[in-house]
Amino acid sequence: MSKIKISNDRKIVRHKLPARLSHWLLVICFFVTGLSGLAFFFPDFAWLTEILGTPQLARFVHPFTGIIMFIAFLNLCRIYWRHNFPEKNDWVWLRNIHEVLKGNEHAVSDNGKYNLGQKMLFWTLILAMLTLLVTGIIMWRQYFSHNFSIPVIRIAILFHSTSAFLLFTGIMVHIYMAFWVKGSIRGMVEGWVTVRWAKKHHPRWYREEVLPQLEKEEQEKHSQK
Repeated sequence: MSKIKISNDRKIVRHKLPARLSHWLLVICFFVTGLSGLAFFFPDFAWLTEILGTPQLARFVHPFTGIIMFIAFLNLCRIYWRHNFPEKNDWVWLRNIHEVLKGNEHAVSDNGKYNLGQKMLFWTLILAMLTLLVTGIIMWRQYFSHNFSIPVIRIAILFHSTSAFLLFTGIMVHIYMAFWVKGSIRGMVEGWVTVRWAKKHHPRWYREEVLPQLEKEEQEKHSQK
């Protein structure tokens, strides 16, 4: 039997619909929560609360969108956690980061579904999200803050703002990289990438997970003829 050839232009699934819905829900909640939080922390940005109508409404909405954002992120963690554990090959990626930044990632590292940079972002977001959730509950004046002392609330404010900065920075880097690596945004909007894209950016993922499935589909097609 001749070897099955797979076209480089063939579309393959990168992100299924449940993951894409959670991702974009997280994005919406991130901007609503982040911009309102920025307005609370820096008076010069108070005008941002007008996006939600009034400062009072922004203060009311902020914690609820934060909780929705956390739940959306939990679903993404459930879907992707097994792809985000560091592996031996990841250190090759890190040692050759200068080549990665030049766009030569495919030449120096045999990445799985995610590279080390994406994995580091994943675990950073977990830490930031958990900290924001716990400290946010402590600070939530309407329901919970009366159960905590002033020193505890002050510490919570410090960790909350630090984690918010960490989250904001991480997601800004993520957005930049999504635009930098052509095809990544389409993968999260429409759910698919090409075989060519997979081979270049995540060759081991393509080789070990995608290719066997494609070959199976082709074999089934041929057997039905």
